[in-house]
Amino acid sequence: MYEAGGKRLMDLAGAALLLVLLAPLLLGVALAVRLALGRPVLFRQVRAGRDGRPFTLLKFRSMAEGPGEDAARLSRFGRKLRASALDELPQLLNVLRGEMSLVGPRPLPPDYTPLFSPGQAARLRVRPGLAGLAQAAGRNALPWGPRLALDAAYAARPSFLGDLRLILRCALLALRGQGATAPGHATMPAFRGED
Repeated sequence: MYEAGGKRLMDLAGAALLLVLLAPLLLGVALAVRLALGRPVLFRQVRAGRDGRPFTLLKFRSMAEGPGEDAARLSRFGRKLRASALDELPQLLNVLRGEMSLVGPRPLPPDYTPLFSPGQAARLRVRPGLAGLAQAAGRNALPWGPRLALDAAYAARPSFLGDLRLILRCALLALRGQGATAPGHATMPAFRGED
């Protein structure tokens, strides 16, 4: 019953409430991004949603515009923003639009989808989320193989109490600034399908 309708109701109510409660914080982060990095304030990128359907993900921008490696474009401000997970807050709008959920596997670029094994592709059975089982286990510090396995495990059995626990665990990781990057990388290495 939760998966059939209750999860979406929780997403709508939770995202709407969070947008209202966090409005001053959202405005403050938007202003900080504008001052530190200029325009645009939001970063938009196509990601694969439920069943692999593409959608445009929203984030506060954390890198300088233009070509180059992530490490070169990621400023000290951007690293702190990413570590705090505040850059992810605009995705509450993706949740309201039904493209994402509060809890689910993190949305990945569509060009990763054909590289998934059948077991890994099970992650696409549910809407992607802001928080999830893999995020609670270490965010980007978790290697691709275990990360995708946890995503598939979550997609097999979402639950209300499980989702509440995952939201709390992910919030604690973000408050500690843990797991925002993979070891030796500015963000996360690209998935090549070998895991």
